[in-house]
Amino acid sequence: MKAGSNLEKILSKGLFAVTGELGPPKGNDVSVVKRKADLLKGYVDAVNVTDNQTAIVRMSSIATSSLLIQMGIEPVMQMTTRDRNRIAIQSDIFGATALGIKNMLCLTGDHHTFGNQVDSKNVHDLDSIQLIDCVRTMRDEGTLLGGEEKIEGKIQLFIGAAENPFADPFEFRVVRLAKKVRAGVDFIQTQCIYDMKRFKEWMKMVRDRGLHEKVHILAGVTPLKSGGMARYMAKNVSGIIIPEEIIDRIVKAKKPAEEGIKLCVEQIQELREIEGVHGVHIMAIEWEQMVSQITEMAGLLPRPKVE
Repeated sequence: MKAGSNLEKILSKGLFAVTGELGPPKGNDVSVVKRKADLLKGYVDAVNVTDNQTAIVRMSSIATSSLLIQMGIEPVMQMTTRDRNRIAIQSDIFGATALGIKNMLCLTGDHHTFGNQVDSKNVHDLDSIQLIDCVRTMRDEGTLLGGEEKIEGKIQLFIGAAENPFADPFEFRVVRLAKKVRAGVDFIQTQCIYDMKRFKEWMKMVRDRGLHEKVHILAGVTPLKSGGMARYMAKNVSGIIIPEEIIDRIVKAKKPAEEGIKLCVEQIQELREIEGVHGVHIMAIEWEQMVSQITEMAGLLPRPKVE
């Protein structure tokens, strides 16, 4: 065990993992965290805590993750390189692990112009691949980045990263994944999947390189609430492909939200049959109350108890 987290134990035993996602409040209202946590508890193995997603100021991922631990939920702390140099990154890792956080997702982060502080400056001292290597160095070698100074204590983190199988150039996506594997990533969560044909092509390239045996891949799914949401995401969200037949299916449905849940369940069942997919990451954006229904309909309950 590299960290001994619940997520790591489930994946190491070859069980199909399920993770969820929680966006912290735009302030310090702990009740928002508790409300969302209560909706996810028992239905997922760990919960991603986003790090100022879309560059909007929110409660810190570290603080929110610590609150989740107190609530009996295992967090996956996200960390972006957008807002921190390597000094702050390593300092935050010290603090996070001291608070009992065992999973970390390494990200670059959305550009600041998407958010509510457009006059801020991006840092990007490291990129996401270098961040993975930084965490691995701290954990496996017990030194700060650069390898010259020993750490007081022991860093235990299960290292994750994101991957987008749909961005162009398509052939480069598996190369980027291979770089993250070499840097030391333990698990991958993908961008939300609607174009199953393209995802299966990407997974074939993953298997051809043997990467599915070196890293745990959790396929991302997001339930669609309405035809408007489907059209908006297809047009405005970078790196997402939603085929026209899926948009039409949601638009023409008598009850679009119910159809979106049904589609999500179908996607999960199809993803479970793909060699190399070790779990799903359910991103129910501000719709956490549906995760219980999705996991039940998809036959993912009860979640396993591991020691």
